Amino acid sequence: MANSQNNALTLRRVIFIFLAHALNLGFGQIRYSIPEEMEYGSSVGNIAEHLGLTARQLSARKCRLVFAEGRQYLEVNLGTGVLFINERIDREQICAQSSSCKLAFQIILDNPLEMHRGEAEILDINDNSPSFPDNAIVLQMAESIALGSRYPLESALDPDVGTNAVTGYMISANGYFALKENVREDSSKIAELLLEKSLDREDQTSFQLVLTAIDGGRPPRSGTTQITIRVLDINDNAPVFENEVYRANLEENASVGTLVTKIKAVDLDQGTNAELKYSFFKVVPETVRELFNLDPESGEIKVQGQLDYEGVKSYELDVQAVDNGSPAITGHSKVLIKLIDVNDNAPEITLTSLSGKVPEDAEPGTVVALMDVTDRDSGENGQVHCHIPLGLPFKIQSSTDHHYKITTSRLLDRETIPGFHIPIIAWDSGSPPQSTNKTIQISVSDVNDNTPRFSQSSYTLYVMENNVPGASIFALTAFDPDLDQNSYIFYSIKENRNSLVPTYLSINSMNGTIYAQHSFDYEALKTFQIQVQARDAGMPPLSSSAAVNVIILDQNDNAPVIALPSGQSGSTIVEMVSQSAGQGYLVTRVLATDADSGQNARLSYQMVQATDPTLFSVGRNSGEIRTSRSILDLDDTSQSLVVLVKDNGHPSLSSTATIHVSILGNVSEKISETSNLHSTPGYFSDINLYLIVTFGSTSVIFLLTIIFLVALKCKQDVGVVYVDGCRVSCCKDTNGPGSAPRDHLNYTATGQTAPFHDSYHYSVCLSPESSKSEFLYLKPCNASLT
Repeated sequence: MANSQNNALTLRRVIFIFLAHALNLGFGQIRYSIPEEMEYGSSVGNIAEHLGLTARQLSARKCRLVFAEGRQYLEVNLGTGVLFINERIDREQICAQSSSCKLAFQIILDNPLEMHRGEAEILDINDNSPSFPDNAIVLQMAESIALGSRYPLESALDPDVGTNAVTGYMISANGYFALKENVREDSSKIAELLLEKSLDREDQTSFQLVLTAIDGGRPPRSGTTQITIRVLDINDNAPVFENEVYRANLEENASVGTLVTKIKAVDLDQGTNAELKYSFFKVVPETVRELFNLDPESGEIKVQGQLDYEGVKSYELDVQAVDNGSPAITGHSKVLIKLIDVNDNAPEITLTSLSGKVPEDAEPGTVVALMDVTDRDSGENGQVHCHIPLGLPFKIQSSTDHHYKITTSRLLDRETIPGFHIPIIAWDSGSPPQSTNKTIQISVSDVNDNTPRFSQSSYTLYVMENNVPGASIFALTAFDPDLDQNSYIFYSIKENRNSLVPTYLSINSMNGTIYAQHSFDYEALKTFQIQVQARDAGMPPLSSSAAVNVIILDQNDNAPVIALPSGQSGSTIVEMVSQSAGQGYLVTRVLATDADSGQNARLSYQMVQATDPTLFSVGRNSGEIRTSRSILDLDDTSQSLVVLVKDNGHPSLSSTATIHVSILGNVSEKISETSNLHSTPGYFSDINLYLIVTFGSTSVIFLLTIIFLVALKCKQDVGVVYVDGCRVSCCKDTNGPGSAPRDHLNYTATGQTAPFHDSYHYSVCLSPESSKSEFLYLKPCNASLT
């Protein structure tokens, strides 16, 4: 028996699935019909085919189902597009005994956002057997009860519906009672016990009957209860109601104590046998008894609970009147109560899909939310309207019945308004109308639509020369009002193919800090410009640039260089002065240069050492060396002066020049003095010695001067030349192996920062013409001569 039932159930499920696919043709929404109690994973249909998509498209667009009840009874296999059972479906639990049971759901697709309506009709299967409220029924009947009398029996309950519900009753075989079935307004059946043969207590005092309820399933199910009938010998008239059915209309918001109707029955007996008490029959559920109260004396039915038209639209009450006889006899009637809908429910707003973030470059008309707006009331009370306040860049549109979508109405700008609180107002057409407010939040997501901005278009940077390489010298900051990756700024120095300037500096790409790659030299480079670029990390990236003007500041890092008399700081210079020179006579001039600028190049001169400090003085600013007094005979003929040249920097740098001054005596005066001195032998001897020393030193100084001039000339032209048949060699001294030590002449050109340290050796010969004159004629070396 169990195997045959399982086979029949499997066959019905196959038929239902076939019908589910057939019912989907020709409708505006996807519909399925499935039997209840299907196993987990059972296939319902291919939703990808019904949507006209492939399984890959279905997965890429993140297909999902949204059920209004919250429970996910069905699910989609994104790999195959098959709709399958995700949770046990019990029709009786979901829809109770409603004739139609449907599960509504939304099919949501992303990219682009789409919504389709789906509906699964849950078909009942015969999975419940009829059952009676009581396992045993006890009835009392007077032996004088008339033939044909009917006695209502308790109806069996079956959670199934349609053909699977109770379709008939049977009673065990007996010779007195038959069973009569009546159909209610809701198409359910109720059994009545019909007396077909008069009772005789003396013949039989009781009867034991079995009442069986059968449903219409395949195979059918059944349930039984035991009926015990006791035959009484008294009170042979049953109460009779004035109406077989009482009808009443009642508004659903009726207050407690409102009179519904009044029932009344009469009993032809007399005395206590005619005294009646009213009550609900056993078949009336306890939930209904909580809503209505039946006065046992007056028969008035009043409201005692909260009614709800949206829950139950009508009630059918079985009432009875019981007399006070012994045994008591009852009469039966029905009360039909229909509820009238009032506008007591506000519209309900249910979001089925919400895009929490909308890009700020979204085109007008972009869908940001889908929602259902429903009202549990009926008629005009259930007609709803909704709108969004003016001024917001959104609008609401009705897509299908009770379904709405919220779209953008104009372009958004996150930097102006980063998010919106959108109030949705829904109201019905009732009188007075009911309304509901719901607010949704929409964030505007950022797109890279803003270029990084510097606070200035150009910057001026001052850097002291001789800076430490690699040290931070400046920092730039750009601002980008975008968010996250779009606001991450990277800094760089724009390259210039025609310039090496960008190699002087480097920049930290993350924070804009500029570093010096080299130690700058003011004397070599005073100013330059770079272009700093700020680029964000958006896609595509945006950038801007700013000019940075770098100005090198001077530092006192160059000592004064002696330029005149020609020579280098610290060298010895020879000057000759006649003994007849008077006070203020210009002996020579010391001229120095300083590669620095400003105060660092402001020079001053002072005498730091002299053979006779009283004989010579130097101009502080001019560097001129003049005699401070007349030269006396007693003064030393060889004077040594050391002049210090100092700049005005901090700290101050200086150089010195050593000048040897040779004092030449007056020749005519010496001759006369010599003739006068011959008379004095001892003094004459001193004069001769003085003359010898004077002419000797003069010759030496003159020779040294010639050598100096030759060396100075050959320093410019290096080579070997022949002058008037005399070979003059000017050759650079390499100080190589085997070379003789030579004096080195260091020369620093004005305006240059590095001294030349090349040493040269000169060979000089005098021409024959030198014998004709007391002076030597020097001819410069010419490197072009051979």
